[in-house]
Amino acid sequence: MQANMHEAKSKLSQLAELANSGETVVIAKAGKPFVDLVPHTEVKERTPGGYDIDMSSFESKDDEIAASFSGE
Repeated sequence: MQANMHEAKSKLSQLAELANSGETVVIAKAGKPFVDLVPHTEVKERTPGGYDIDMSSFESKDDEIAASFSGE
């Protein structure tokens, strides 16, 4: 569905329900597509330190930097 900016202002709740139910909702400005209205999706927080880095692949490494990667 495409709605112009003025229509979107007055029918935002209805358009949001349509988008949330899976329908494609495009809001147009001056007759041209301007923005897509999409449902919100939860973003999972990342856990720091989730990667194991093998420092042996570096030819010359600073021991202090290497220690900071391994937690020493």
